[in-house]
This record gives sequence, C-alpha cells and structure tokens, in this order.
Amino acid sequence: MCQLLGMNCNTPTDIVFSFSGFAQRGGGTDHHSDGWGIAFFEDRGIRHFVDHLPAVESPIAELIRRYPIKSRNVIAHIRKATQGAVNLQNCHPFVRELWGRYWVFAHNGNLTDFRPRLHGQFRPVGTTDSEHAFCWLMQELAKSHAGVPSVDELTLTLRELAPRIAAHGTFNFLLSNGTALWSHASTHLWYLERQHPFQGAELSDQDLSVDFSQEAQATDRVAVVVTAPLTRNQNWKAFQSGELKVFLDGAEYHLS
Repeated sequence: MCQLLGMNCNTPTDIVFSFSGFAQRGGGTDHHSDGWGIAFFEDRGIRHFVDHLPAVESPIAELIRRYPIKSRNVIAHIRKATQGAVNLQNCHPFVRELWGRYWVFAHNGNLTDFRPRLHGQFRPVGTTDSEHAFCWLMQELAKSHAGVPSVDELTLTLRELAPRIAAHGTFNFLLSNGTALWSHASTHLWYLERQHPFQGAELSDQDLSVDFSQEAQATDRVAVVVTAPLTRNQNWKAFQSGELKVFLDGAEYHLS
C-alpha cells in the first residue's frame, strides 16, 4: 500500500530532511513506484506538486529535496496503485476548497464498495477510492457545519465520519486545512514530536543525518506523522487502530 508523510509546525519549517528519506520509498528502498505528490500550505495558499513518475526518478522530487520550502503544514504521499490507473489525476494529495480555505488529503489503504452518492459541489477528477472518500468527507463536513468550525468541532465530526469509511477497508489518512493536521490510522501510522532540547537524527532509508540542535530555535515545535518511522534513533510512537489524532502548532492537540 501507499506511504504517507505529514508535518505540522508552530513556525514555518522545511521538510527537506524527512522528505529526502521518504522519497527513497518511491522505488528505491521500497516498491511504491506509481507516482507521488506533496502539498505545502503558505498562509492561505498552497504549493501543490504531483508526478506519475516514481519519486526516486522524478525531477520534481529532486527539486523538493533541494529547495527548502518553509511551511507550517505539509502532506506528502507515495503511491502504490490499488484502484485507478497510474496518471496525474490519481496522484495524491488531493486538494479541494471549503469555507474559503484549501483542504489537502492523502490516503493509504484500499476501500471496497465505497462509492456513496455525491450530491454536492465535490466530485472526483480521477478514479481512485481515495479521492471519492475525500469528496464524501468534504461533502459531509459542509453538511455538518454552516461556517468555519473550530478545531474541536472538526475533530468531533471527523471522529464520527472516519469509521463509516474505515468499515470498507484500510483507511489511514492525513487531512489539513493549513491550520491543523488530522491523522487517522486503520493499520500503520507513527508520529514524532520534535522540540527543545533538540538532538541529532539519522534517516533509515538514506545515509543522511542532521543535528537539529544546530538548525532549530529553542521555541520551535514540529510534529511528523508517517506510515513507517523515518529515522532509526528517535522515539516514534504508534497510533492505535481506529485512532484519530490532531496536531496543532507542532504538538498533539487535545480537545478542550
């Protein structure tokens, strides 16, 4: 199945280190070679890149590895196709607008017989189960809230909606509106919070290390969510099956 990578921070931060290791899983250290994509939030805008080439071969992926785009919320995806052809319209992450904000979504898993009726403004462009699920989520969020809801309200609604999709198969996903990062696990998902005092990190998929104590400020906080741990010397924590977590300002957020 596919690979997910998400980052949520309290200050604009680049994802070069994590993405360098993550991209190796797109045809290098793993066989997920059916395309990839990444989206960076910048204020109310996004930079969105997708490519049907494997991440280890993609010139666009090489650009991301070398260009330190700074963002407070990032979602990346490496695809191993289960439903839908290998083409650009089927590459994650997917983007939609709701309440005057961009929403970005990526999914890891396979959903069987999940094609509910879509009767609102949200329609899939490609043919994946993932994009159909995203459109349905957006449709149901729009029905549940008249205006922009709080992070608490959105989290409660997503906790009601996610199990309805997960009943059809594996539904690991990342979702962000540029403010928070929601992460749901059916099977495999891990997270890590980096904060002062920062330490060094060594990638598992590439011979690359970084000393975050030399790169980060004392007030910086970064949360990273990934399908499988990216580094070999850090304390990654596993999600429980069926668990939905939300990250805000670089740390796990607990509802008030």
